Amino acid sequence: MSQPKILAFAGSARRDSFNKKLIQIAVKGARDAGAEVTLLDLADFPMPLYDGDLEAEHGIPENVKALKELFLAHQGLLLSCPEYNSSITPLLKNTIDWVSRPVEGEGPLAAYQGKVCSIMSASPGALGGLRGLVHVRAILQNIGVIVLPKQMAISQANNAFADDGSLKDSRQQETIEGLGKTLCGFLGKLQ
Repeated sequence: MSQPKILAFAGSARRDSFNKKLIQIAVKGARDAGAEVTLLDLADFPMPLYDGDLEAEHGIPENVKALKELFLAHQGLLLSCPEYNSSITPLLKNTIDWVSRPVEGEGPLAAYQGKVCSIMSASPGALGGLRGLVHVRAILQNIGVIVLPKQMAISQANNAFADDGSLKDSRQQETIEGLGKTLCGFLGKLQ
């Protein structure tokens, strides 16, 4: 049986993003369970806002092509999703939209069909980004991603992390690591 391959990232470009901290905890859980995890930062893949005219005139941007290759090379996705105004961040939505664009000889939504995903969020607010996760789940499921039912939203994220990047609440830490472990286990069963 081959090692499950998981692509992990936060839907934020902010350097000190709570969601960048959170995704690292889930990555640890996935790696501890035996997954090969590629952790990336969307800030390393700048791209314009999706525009059909821009795509028609200039094609798919090089950063999008590189990112899409990473999606295609992995069976699973671990996403930590900040909430902006009760919904998905523009960065994450733009990433999803660009990566969905087909190239010649490729089936529709090739980067998403049959992928399995775990989602989580962290926010200084009382709901921890939960409202945004509803939108992320709906978008991903509509484009062919199997989104696992268990998720976690960390509220008061500005006070939730210890200096070493772990969560102060050991149950939350265990749950977030568990999201990575569960994703690895699910992918292993599919192989």
